[in-house]
Amino acid sequence: MISVNIDQQMESIKREGFTVIENLLSSKEIESIRHELSPYLRRKNLGRNNFEGFHTERVYALLNKAPAIATIVEHPTVLEILDRLLPLNYLLSAALAINVHPGETPQPLHRDDTSGSNDYGLKNELTGVSAIWAIDEFTDQNGSTEIVEASHLSSAINSETNKPMKVCMPAGSVLIFDGRLQHRGGSNRSSRPRLGITPQYCAPHLRQIESMLLAVPPPKAAAFSDRIQEMLGYSINEPGFMGYVDGRHPKNLIDPEYKGRKYRSELPVS
Repeated sequence: MISVNIDQQMESIKREGFTVIENLLSSKEIESIRHELSPYLRRKNLGRNNFEGFHTERVYALLNKAPAIATIVEHPTVLEILDRLLPLNYLLSAALAINVHPGETPQPLHRDDTSGSNDYGLKNELTGVSAIWAIDEFTDQNGSTEIVEASHLSSAINSETNKPMKVCMPAGSVLIFDGRLQHRGGSNRSSRPRLGITPQYCAPHLRQIESMLLAVPPPKAAAFSDRIQEMLGYSINEPGFMGYVDGRHPKNLIDPEYKGRKYRSELPVS
């Protein structure tokens, strides 16, 4: 396993708003993900607007369609960073594949985490973190993600004054960034598609971008690790019992052997 200095990654995210960790996935892991995604990447799911990209395929509900991406959703290096950035019991907010085809133009600049923005359009606290995994190499020509360095500290979104920089990285690498960072998908001027996967994570009191409990049916959810299940929403948020179902811990719905705190009535009486 590649050795990663987590303290350095944290400092980069704090200062610049992002970090890149190269070559975290093996070629075998990359091919497993690519194999599961292949039935959905046949130019049938092209974007419906300028944001999704008219020459870009987006595959949603990804853990349901390609369970192999659990490898990256709960990659230990990424989780170690998330554990320091987000509150306990954070959730998986979205997980999608983005396949940028030749001829695609740049997305509008945007932030992934806009919940609870103040009057100036910038949040005072970090409640969301995004990751973008390179399944293909991200190059200067093929639609690599573009970010505005340190823009998580600024309220303005203007591509004329805030010049985006391309994030080029080998296949198997990951870009991790503060959800308030301005970024966009770049234009693909090459002759081949560029495939990436983006899991996004949020604080446990926020609504997920994609409703994970609906996107991943319970029988599929039951096959994943405890950590994935918790991030899908089969968890409760303390203090209290936020997230219960019919007065019970949601884990009861997919695991009859669940041994944790099962009922809302088990809360201490004040």
